[in-house]
Amino acid sequence: MRLTLFTDFALRALMRLAGEPARSFATNEIAAEFGISRNHLAKVVRDLADSGFITTQRGAGGGFLLARPPQSITIGEVVRALEARQALVECFRGDGGDCALTPRCRLKTRLAAAREAFMRELDATTLAECAYPARPRKNSAASPA
Repeated sequence: MRLTLFTDFALRALMRLAGEPARSFATNEIAAEFGISRNHLAKVVRDLADSGFITTQRGAGGGFLLARPPQSITIGEVVRALEARQALVECFRGDGGDCALTPRCRLKTRLAAAREAFMRELDATTLAECAYPARPRKNSAASPA
């Protein structure tokens, strides 16, 4: 199974938020920490907000934070929400695709079963279990002489 880069970025951001669930983060901060394009991350943040995983606040002091406790969000529900437009293979598309093997293909049912096993594992994993904690801050105080 392969997730889109969009979903990868979303999971990274959510894992970071789960590391400090009460804190609001700026898009620039997360983008810099993970080496992600700020513009791309802004689109990810918008989708996460639209899906109800985060809340956002614009303006000075704004940012985004988790909308629910991290233990109540599963990785599976995030992946389903963000990957809904991506078919695993052509025949899984909403329009059925244009595969010459349909309807006698023996692979489709096995791929569907594999996808479901993958999603079951992600459904059993909470965001809290994957929380990415803050990096320790360097002590800027001078050491005693």
